[in-house]
Amino acid sequence: MPINLETLRDHDASVVRLSVDLVDGVTAADLARPTPCAGWDLGDLLAHLATQHRGFAAAVEGRGDDPAVWTVTPIGNDPAAEYRQAADLVLKAFSAVDDPDRPCSLPEISPDDSLPAVVTIGIHAVDYLIHSWDVAASLGRPFRPDENVTAALLPLVRSIPDDERRTEPGRAFAPGLPPVEGESPGDRILRLVGRSPGWRP
Repeated sequence: MPINLETLRDHDASVVRLSVDLVDGVTAADLARPTPCAGWDLGDLLAHLATQHRGFAAAVEGRGDDPAVWTVTPIGNDPAAEYRQAADLVLKAFSAVDDPDRPCSLPEISPDDSLPAVVTIGIHAVDYLIHSWDVAASLGRPFRPDENVTAALLPLVRSIPDDERRTEPGRAFAPGLPPVEGESPGDRILRLVGRSPGWRP
């Protein structure tokens, strides 16, 4: 059964707030830490996440086709504050969406066609659930997402194509890993996108 706009928006907000909590306290001294994202340190990852927040906010406001909103800006000397500001921006933009079918431009994902707002918010929720784990793993912090949220997002992650495109340079997700019997929905999500839940710096 598809998730409705209001529920999906709540799930996204839960994931975004989790990411804010994880980034809170990060300083410039942490930015060189390795992450599970190949070729990215924590500074690269946070710059990507803050930029994507701004880009998704622009997308639901009808400005996603402007390349400038997707241009990555390096994280400055106060990573936690900068990240929180970007997160607040996207939460505010998503809260104003009243039509699940509002067309949104996500050129990195669908360069030729717009996507409905409900799909756009779903993509954002999945992306930030996974990247929240990336941040937690980089920092060596516990990762405790809401189990209702991970269970709800699991079918969305299962629907992401797992094909040869995942082996291309720069792809966010690697080929999926085999499931482990009895694993949580959160760990299953990580394996589906090629993350090993046991990754350590």
